[in-house]
Amino acid sequence: MRFVVAIAFIVILASLFSAFLYMMKDKGQTKRTVNALTMRIGMSVVLFLLIILSHQMGWIQSTGIR
Repeated sequence: MRFVVAIAFIVILASLFSAFLYMMKDKGQTKRTVNALTMRIGMSVVLFLLIILSHQMGWIQSTGIR
């Protein structure tokens, strides 16, 4: 599960970085920045739901706050 979360986090950061590059390169003339940010938001929501589902299914255990 750690591997899946780490890969998803890297993909989210890569999408954020690509949106930054598109913003600098295109100067607002194309929708590539919006598409990259939309993909980042979608991946973040999917990752959040995957973590909740994993906890409900028992694949990961919460340790609590000490």
